[in-house]
Amino acid sequence: MAPNTVSVSLPKLAKLIDHSLLHPTLTDADIAAGLALARSLNLASACVKPYAVPAAAAALAGTDVLVCAVVGFPHGSSTNAVKLAETDEAMCGGATEIDMVANVGKALSGEWHYVEHEIEAVNRLVTSRGGALKVIFENDYLQGAHIVRLCDICTRQRVAFVKTSTGYGFVKQPNGMYSYKGATVPHLKLMRQHTGPDVQIKAAGGVRTLDELLYVMSLGVTRVGASATQAIMDEARARGIGEAEVEVEVKKINGSDSSGAY
Repeated sequence: MAPNTVSVSLPKLAKLIDHSLLHPTLTDADIAAGLALARSLNLASACVKPYAVPAAAAALAGTDVLVCAVVGFPHGSSTNAVKLAETDEAMCGGATEIDMVANVGKALSGEWHYVEHEIEAVNRLVTSRGGALKVIFENDYLQGAHIVRLCDICTRQRVAFVKTSTGYGFVKQPNGMYSYKGATVPHLKLMRQHTGPDVQIKAAGGVRTLDELLYVMSLGVTRVGASATQAIMDEARARGIGEAEVEVEVKKINGSDSSGAY
Protein backbone atom coordinates (compact mmCIF):
# COMPACT_ATOMS: atom_id res chain seq x y z
CA MET A 1 0.00 0.00 0.00
CA ALA A 2 1.35 3.43 -0.94
CA PRO A 3 1.96 5.73 2.03
CA ASN A 4 -0.50 8.51 2.78
CA THR A 5 1.07 11.88 1.96
CA VAL A 6 0.28 15.58 2.22
CA SER A 7 1.78 18.51 0.33
CA VAL A 8 3.50 20.99 2.66
CA SER A 9 6.00 23.81 2.80
CA LEU A 10 7.12 26.05 5.64
CA PRO A 11 4.76 28.86 4.55
CA LYS A 12 1.85 26.43 4.22
CA LEU A 13 2.49 24.92 7.65
CA ALA A 14 2.72 28.40 9.17
CA LYS A 15 -0.66 29.36 7.74
CA LEU A 16 -2.24 26.34 9.41
CA ILE A 17 -1.34 27.55 12.89
CA ASP A 18 -3.18 29.84 15.29
CA HIS A 19 -0.50 30.50 17.90
CA SER A 20 -2.23 30.13 21.26
CA LEU A 21 -1.53 32.82 23.88
CA LEU A 22 -4.38 31.95 26.22
CA HIS A 23 -2.91 30.48 29.39
CA PRO A 24 -4.06 32.52 32.41
CA THR A 25 -0.51 32.84 33.77
CA LEU A 26 0.94 34.54 30.68
CA THR A 27 2.45 37.90 31.55
CA ASP A 28 2.52 40.93 29.27
CA ALA A 29 6.11 40.02 28.42
CA ASP A 30 5.08 36.44 27.56
CA ILE A 31 2.33 37.70 25.27
CA ALA A 32 4.69 40.16 23.58
CA ALA A 33 7.17 37.36 22.94
CA GLY A 34 4.42 35.16 21.51
CA LEU A 35 3.24 37.93 19.22
CA ALA A 36 6.79 38.47 18.01
CA LEU A 37 7.02 34.75 17.23
CA ALA A 38 3.72 34.82 15.31
CA ARG A 39 5.03 37.77 13.31
CA SER A 40 8.43 36.24 12.59
CA LEU A 41 6.94 32.94 11.39
CA ASN A 42 4.08 34.61 9.48
CA LEU A 43 1.48 32.38 11.09
CA ALA A 44 -2.24 32.31 10.36
CA SER A 45 -3.06 34.18 13.57
CA ALA A 46 -2.19 34.87 17.15
CA CYS A 47 -5.06 33.81 19.40
CA VAL A 48 -5.24 36.07 22.44
CA LYS A 49 -7.33 36.85 25.49
CA PRO A 50 -9.73 39.79 25.07
CA TYR A 51 -7.65 42.35 26.97
CA ALA A 52 -4.63 41.59 24.76
CA VAL A 53 -6.36 42.37 21.46
CA PRO A 54 -5.09 45.98 21.14
CA ALA A 55 -1.53 44.89 21.91
CA ALA A 56 -1.80 42.09 19.35
CA ALA A 57 -3.19 44.42 16.71
CA ALA A 58 -0.28 46.82 17.27
CA ALA A 59 2.36 44.07 17.28
CA LEU A 60 1.04 42.46 14.10
CA ALA A 61 0.32 45.65 12.15
CA GLY A 62 1.74 45.55 8.65
CA THR A 63 1.66 41.75 8.44
CA ASP A 64 -0.96 39.29 7.25
CA VAL A 65 -0.95 37.52 10.63
CA LEU A 66 -4.49 37.86 11.91
CA VAL A 67 -5.61 38.75 15.41
CA CYS A 68 -7.91 36.10 16.84
CA ALA A 69 -9.81 36.81 20.07
CA VAL A 70 -11.62 34.35 22.30
CA VAL A 71 -15.19 35.00 23.44
CA GLY A 72 -17.06 33.31 26.28
CA PHE A 73 -13.76 31.65 27.16
CA PRO A 74 -13.22 29.02 28.43
CA HIS A 75 -16.61 27.67 29.50
CA GLY A 76 -19.11 29.30 27.16
CA SER A 77 -21.37 30.33 30.03
CA SER A 78 -21.71 34.07 29.34
CA THR A 79 -25.08 35.42 28.26
CA ASN A 80 -25.75 36.13 24.60
CA ALA A 81 -25.52 39.85 25.29
CA VAL A 82 -22.12 39.51 26.93
CA LYS A 83 -20.78 37.37 24.10
CA LEU A 84 -21.97 39.95 21.59
CA ALA A 85 -20.39 42.75 23.61
CA GLU A 86 -17.10 40.83 23.85
CA THR A 87 -17.18 40.22 20.12
CA ASP A 88 -17.89 43.86 19.35
CA GLU A 89 -15.09 45.12 21.60
CA ALA A 90 -12.60 42.60 20.22
CA MET A 91 -13.35 43.49 16.61
CA CYS A 92 -13.25 47.22 17.34
CA GLY A 93 -9.83 46.59 18.89
CA GLY A 94 -8.47 44.89 15.79
CA ALA A 95 -9.52 41.23 15.91
CA THR A 96 -10.68 39.73 12.63
CA GLU A 97 -11.27 36.18 13.87
CA ILE A 98 -13.39 35.21 16.86
CA ASP A 99 -13.17 31.85 18.65
CA MET A 100 -16.41 31.60 20.64
CA VAL A 101 -17.20 28.82 23.08
CA ALA A 102 -20.68 27.42 22.59
CA ASN A 103 -22.89 27.16 25.67
CA VAL A 104 -22.03 23.62 26.75
CA GLY A 105 -24.71 23.40 29.43
CA LYS A 106 -27.43 24.39 26.99
CA ALA A 107 -26.16 21.82 24.47
CA LEU A 108 -26.21 19.09 27.11
CA SER A 109 -29.73 20.22 28.09
CA GLY A 110 -30.94 19.85 24.53
CA GLU A 111 -31.78 23.56 24.34
CA TRP A 112 -30.80 23.67 20.70
CA HIS A 113 -32.85 26.75 19.84
CA TYR A 114 -30.87 28.71 22.43
CA VAL A 115 -27.57 27.34 21.13
CA GLU A 116 -28.41 28.11 17.50
CA HIS A 117 -29.73 31.59 18.29
CA GLU A 118 -26.48 32.45 20.07
CA ILE A 119 -24.29 31.14 17.24
CA GLU A 120 -26.42 32.92 14.64
CA ALA A 121 -26.25 36.26 16.48
CA VAL A 122 -22.49 36.19 17.00
CA ASN A 123 -21.82 34.95 13.48
CA ARG A 124 -24.00 37.70 12.03
CA LEU A 125 -22.01 40.34 13.91
CA VAL A 126 -18.63 38.84 12.97
CA THR A 127 -19.41 38.43 9.30
CA SER A 128 -20.94 41.92 9.09
CA ARG A 129 -17.47 43.23 10.03
CA GLY A 130 -15.73 41.01 7.46
CA GLY A 131 -14.47 38.54 10.07
CA ALA A 132 -14.58 34.78 10.60
CA LEU A 133 -16.20 32.90 13.48
CA LYS A 134 -14.87 29.67 14.91
CA VAL A 135 -17.32 27.88 17.22
CA ILE A 136 -15.62 25.89 19.99
CA PHE A 137 -17.55 22.76 21.00
CA GLU A 138 -15.41 21.54 23.92
CA ASN A 139 -15.79 17.93 22.85
CA ASP A 140 -14.47 16.46 26.11
CA TYR A 141 -17.80 17.39 27.71
CA LEU A 142 -19.97 16.05 24.89
CA GLN A 143 -21.26 12.84 23.40
CA GLY A 144 -21.17 12.10 19.69
CA ALA A 145 -24.81 13.08 19.22
CA HIS A 146 -24.14 16.54 20.67
CA ILE A 147 -21.16 17.03 18.36
CA VAL A 148 -23.21 16.03 15.32
CA ARG A 149 -26.01 18.43 16.28
CA LEU A 150 -23.53 21.29 16.74
CA CYS A 151 -22.02 20.51 13.35
CA ASP A 152 -25.49 20.66 11.79
CA ILE A 153 -26.19 24.03 13.42
CA CYS A 154 -22.84 25.50 12.39
CA THR A 155 -23.32 24.29 8.82
CA ARG A 156 -26.77 25.81 8.68
CA GLN A 157 -25.48 29.11 10.06
CA ARG A 158 -22.49 29.07 7.69
CA VAL A 159 -19.84 29.67 10.32
CA ALA A 160 -16.26 29.68 9.08
CA PHE A 161 -14.89 26.97 11.40
CA VAL A 162 -15.90 24.42 13.99
CA LYS A 163 -13.26 23.85 16.65
CA THR A 164 -12.73 20.90 18.96
CA SER A 165 -11.63 22.42 22.24
CA THR A 166 -10.45 25.35 24.34
CA GLY A 167 -7.47 23.55 25.80
CA TYR A 168 -8.98 23.94 29.26
CA GLY A 169 -11.93 21.53 29.27
CA PHE A 170 -10.79 19.27 32.08
CA VAL A 171 -13.24 16.54 33.05
CA LYS A 172 -13.47 15.23 36.62
CA GLN A 173 -12.99 11.47 36.76
CA PRO A 174 -14.51 9.00 39.28
CA ASN A 175 -11.24 9.03 41.26
CA GLY A 176 -11.49 12.80 41.68
CA MET A 177 -8.66 13.57 39.26
CA TYR A 178 -9.13 15.76 36.20
CA SER A 179 -8.15 14.71 32.67
CA TYR A 180 -8.24 16.27 29.25
CA LYS A 181 -8.10 14.82 25.73
CA GLY A 182 -8.61 17.82 23.43
CA ALA A 183 -8.58 17.09 19.71
CA THR A 184 -9.04 13.36 19.15
CA VAL A 185 -9.00 11.49 15.87
CA PRO A 186 -12.56 10.08 16.19
CA HIS A 187 -13.96 13.53 16.99
CA LEU A 188 -12.12 15.17 14.09
CA LYS A 189 -13.45 12.51 11.71
CA LEU A 190 -16.96 12.97 13.12
CA MET A 191 -16.78 16.75 12.70
CA ARG A 192 -15.51 16.50 9.14
CA GLN A 193 -18.23 14.00 8.28
CA HIS A 194 -21.07 16.12 9.65
CA THR A 195 -20.11 19.64 8.61
CA GLY A 196 -20.72 21.06 5.18
CA PRO A 197 -17.85 21.44 2.72
CA ASP A 198 -17.66 25.20 3.30
CA VAL A 199 -17.13 24.82 7.06
CA GLN A 200 -13.50 24.33 8.04
CA ILE A 201 -12.19 22.32 10.99
CA LYS A 202 -9.83 23.64 13.67
CA ALA A 203 -8.07 21.13 15.93
CA ALA A 204 -7.04 22.47 19.32
CA GLY A 205 -5.59 20.64 22.28
CA GLY A 206 -2.90 17.99 21.93
CA VAL A 207 -1.34 18.83 18.56
CA ARG A 208 2.24 19.37 19.69
CA THR A 209 4.48 17.77 17.05
CA LEU A 210 4.93 17.94 13.29
CA ASP A 211 3.68 14.38 12.82
CA GLU A 212 0.52 15.19 14.77
CA LEU A 213 -0.06 18.28 12.65
CA LEU A 214 0.46 16.33 9.42
CA TYR A 215 -1.91 13.62 10.62
CA VAL A 216 -4.75 16.02 11.40
CA MET A 217 -4.16 17.70 8.03
CA SER A 218 -4.77 14.32 6.40
CA LEU A 219 -8.15 14.20 8.19
CA GLY A 220 -9.25 17.50 6.66
CA VAL A 221 -8.15 19.93 9.37
CA THR A 222 -7.21 23.34 7.95
CA ARG A 223 -6.30 25.19 11.15
CA VAL A 224 -4.58 24.09 14.36
CA GLY A 225 -4.42 25.85 17.68
CA ALA A 226 -0.92 25.32 19.05
CA SER A 227 1.39 26.57 21.76
CA ALA A 228 4.30 24.34 20.62
CA THR A 229 4.54 26.35 17.40
CA GLN A 230 8.29 26.96 17.43
CA ALA A 231 9.05 23.28 18.05
CA ILE A 232 6.76 22.22 15.19
CA MET A 233 8.36 24.63 12.74
CA ASP A 234 11.89 23.73 13.88
CA GLU A 235 11.09 20.06 13.35
CA ALA A 236 9.80 20.81 9.85
CA ARG A 237 13.05 22.57 8.93
CA ALA A 238 15.11 19.75 10.42
CA ARG A 239 13.26 17.28 8.19
CA GLY A 240 14.04 19.23 5.05
CA ILE A 241 10.76 21.07 4.56
CA GLY A 242 11.46 24.46 3.00
CA GLU A 243 9.82 27.22 0.98
CA ALA A 244 8.72 24.99 -1.91
CA GLU A 245 5.91 22.47 -1.47
CA VAL A 246 6.93 18.84 -1.14
CA GLU A 247 5.05 15.61 -0.52
CA VAL A 248 5.68 14.18 2.94
CA GLU A 249 4.49 10.94 4.42
CA VAL A 250 1.79 11.02 7.07
CA LYS A 251 2.72 8.70 9.88
CA LYS A 252 0.32 6.99 12.20
CA ILE A 253 0.58 8.42 15.68
CA ASN A 254 -0.37 7.19 19.12
CA GLY A 255 -4.14 7.20 19.46
CA SER A 256 -4.78 7.49 15.72
CA ASP A 257 -6.84 4.32 15.73
CA SER A 258 -8.49 4.71 19.12
CA SER A 259 -10.82 7.04 20.97
CA GLY A 260 -7.99 8.68 22.84
CA ALA A 261 -5.99 11.78 22.12
CA TYR A 262 -2.61 11.83 20.43
